[in-house]
Amino acid sequence: MTDPVLQPLTVGGLVLRNRIYSTGHAPAGYLENGSPGLRYELYHEEKARGGLALTIIGGSSNVAVDSASVFDQIDAGEDAVLSFYRSISDRVHRHGAAIMIQLTHLGRRSKWDVDNWLPAVAPSAVRERAHRSFPKVLDRHDIDRIARAYALAARRARDGGIDGIEISAMAGHLIDQFLSPRTNKRTDEFGGSLSNRLRFTRMVLEAVREQVGSEFVVGMRIPGDEGVRAGLDAATCVEIAAALDSTGLIDFLSVIYGSGNTDRELAEMIPVFGRPLGARLPVAAAIREAVELPIFHAGRIADLATARYALTSGSADMVGMTRAHIADPHVVAKLLRGDEDRIRPCVGATYCASRAETLCLHNTSTGREASLPHTIAPAAEPSRVVVVGGGPAGMEAARVCAERGHSVTLLEAAGQLGGQVLLAARTDRHSEKLGIAEWLAGELKHVGVTVRLNTFADAETVRGLHPDVVVVATGGLPDTEVVDRGQELLTSTWDVMSSAVRSGRRVLVFDDHGGEQALTAAERLAAGGAWVEIVSPDRMIGQDVTGTVYPDYLRRLYACGARLTPDHELVAVRRGDGELVATLRNAYTDESVERCVDEVVVEHGTLPVDDVFVELRADSTNDGVTDPDRLLQNLPQDGVVRGDGRYRLFRIGDAVASRNVHAAMLDARRLCQAL
Repeated sequence: MTDPVLQPLTVGGLVLRNRIYSTGHAPAGYLENGSPGLRYELYHEEKARGGLALTIIGGSSNVAVDSASVFDQIDAGEDAVLSFYRSISDRVHRHGAAIMIQLTHLGRRSKWDVDNWLPAVAPSAVRERAHRSFPKVLDRHDIDRIARAYALAARRARDGGIDGIEISAMAGHLIDQFLSPRTNKRTDEFGGSLSNRLRFTRMVLEAVREQVGSEFVVGMRIPGDEGVRAGLDAATCVEIAAALDSTGLIDFLSVIYGSGNTDRELAEMIPVFGRPLGARLPVAAAIREAVELPIFHAGRIADLATARYALTSGSADMVGMTRAHIADPHVVAKLLRGDEDRIRPCVGATYCASRAETLCLHNTSTGREASLPHTIAPAAEPSRVVVVGGGPAGMEAARVCAERGHSVTLLEAAGQLGGQVLLAARTDRHSEKLGIAEWLAGELKHVGVTVRLNTFADAETVRGLHPDVVVVATGGLPDTEVVDRGQELLTSTWDVMSSAVRSGRRVLVFDDHGGEQALTAAERLAAGGAWVEIVSPDRMIGQDVTGTVYPDYLRRLYACGARLTPDHELVAVRRGDGELVATLRNAYTDESVERCVDEVVVEHGTLPVDDVFVELRADSTNDGVTDPDRLLQNLPQDGVVRGDGRYRLFRIGDAVASRNVHAAMLDARRLCQAL
């Protein structure tokens, strides 16, 4: 049977070569001096090279000056963008893919104190919590001006060689603000009835068609259900879709679930790990039944199996796999050559949308295409490489070296590859993260790495393999040195993740890290029936956990009755009468309080396990030194300290310092691609 994802689709007059696309999004940190440049272009070109049918650039690209750039959007409101359009269109088209741009006015979803310092605008004076502006109410002059701005932005896209546009009418953007009764309180011809609330949308579409003509592809992204009180429900969204279809002004509808007024709502719209795949397909299916237009849909469609179901079930005609292509931009190419099992999985970590720079947790090439190509080049001559440690850093080092043609042996003390990833994946909600280790382990088999499990690698063992290069990736162990007194009474988050939870125990979790580690341990404890209090010296719990990731943690913890205490340090622990007494100190007043609990758990990062590195250093040619300048320039680490050394020696990942999966794998990739 022909694979449904490989079937072409005609949208307007545009033929898409298959049913997979990347949705409009604004990759954070990719602009250069405020404008998209080579990094932005290479990021999208790689997906086109990888075989998808369509990439939509410029998520939330601004059409007017009072829609501020708050998350690295493209300025689509000036002619200066034309040269970029022409360049990126050429790059994408040369690989047979189509390219569109998403256009919007953010309305109240903007900010007043950035970019041009103009007030945010909205149909009504209703504040949005996420971006926090109190908006100016749009008058008729503003409405006419902004409708024309959409039209001119659409013409620029057409003139720049872009194949089509997608107008954003979702996630609380301006058009959606007119459509939704919770943000449109107007009493004039733009408020009240649904027909009136649709008036601005029709104005925009009519103005756009007047500028671009009937042949240029125009689509609109709308909610199928906002899923919130006083918002657009599913039935109303179907009415909106039918009304848009009846205008004859658009060529496709892209349907999502959710809205964007709060971080919790954004987490519903961009579901993370632990949420079911393709859960919002029914909202797309309902609209597909009501209209004749092709329906695009995205919402945690992380693998090809879910994509196939979306298509064969009749829920959608095009399937958005954006985060899946951040994890592996060659999804379709691998499918076509029979390597579907080698597609690097999206594990739902949403690291890509949780930081100031869009990066994949376990694909370090994404966003770094110029310096870290997705396809690894062979080495000029092979070497014998020994990697010590089978966590993400060690496996990535072994994979990259073997891809380059080196003979690689990996030594791992445990009976299973994966390192700290195995701990993180021990709760149901986090189990997908095993995909990181499983993919790497599969690649090691494919590229012929010799893996020796249950092998404690001391210096003698390593030297006995006669390596030319040794890469130490032995990771770290928990650092719980945080208190003045009672150090021996503390346990670590690793202890929590590796043992059974006893119901009914009172547990204080002290988070002096700010990442997901303490939250994951606390979630495991609370789900197992423990009473949990999380304490942190930071001004909020899980301070470094941002984007759409933290709402699910807080929802689960609050549902289990957990107590959250920011702004406090753990200073001492002592034994009481059959319990532990933890002393906390307010970080601002220095006032002390005590907690009586059964266990005190600490998350304070890790300390390097570097014994074998120290032992091997004396016989290395480079004294174990990694030159950071050469590392960043992708140059070989060819400095020689001692001519009588037996091998070059390096260490990576947490064997250097406590960081995360991405940093560990980046260490490995940068070092090993230039060995």
